[in-house]
Amino acid sequence: MSERGPRERMVFSAAQLIRRDGVASTGMREIAAHAGAPRGSLQHYFPGGKEQLVNEAVGWAGRYAGNRVARFLAALPEPTPGGLFAEMVRQWTDEYETAGFSGGCPVAAATVDCAESTASTREAASAAFGTWTGPVARALADMGVPEERSTALATLMISTLEGAILIARAERDVRALTTAARELGPFLDAAVRRDG
Repeated sequence: MSERGPRERMVFSAAQLIRRDGVASTGMREIAAHAGAPRGSLQHYFPGGKEQLVNEAVGWAGRYAGNRVARFLAALPEPTPGGLFAEMVRQWTDEYETAGFSGGCPVAAATVDCAESTASTREAASAAFGTWTGPVARALADMGVPEERSTALATLMISTLEGAILIARAERDVRALTTAARELGPFLDAAVRRDG
């Protein structure tokens, strides 16, 4: 984080605090302190205030999730749709088993807190989910899932993961995550077109 400039540190810090505490409980002072940035720089970098910063943090989170897809695929000896989903899940089970259940998805947190009250944040969350869905859908298509199903299955994977994260945090247990990976994996793998 130290090689990021103050603006990038504040966006990253906002995402980290939102994923832990939600939008309403995350204050601008807290974000500045977490980022190690002077409070006055918030107004300089984010003239639109907290709403602008939240929206940028949500956008960052969508890009981060989308960029992770290539890493997950690289970790697989032979990429499969079920294997990709298992890697997406493993990121969360590893975090919860090592660091506890305090963090969730910042995009989901912003959606829950702001979808009805702040149109720009709802739009940022919608765009972030799209930014994440695209790389998952392309990966599925590259693995042989028919194009007409790849986006639908990417949406299914992400929505299943988001729900399992929520249940895991409520239960303080990774059971929902491991169950989702085990049960959805074969279904995803069966979507691969078999030629020959």
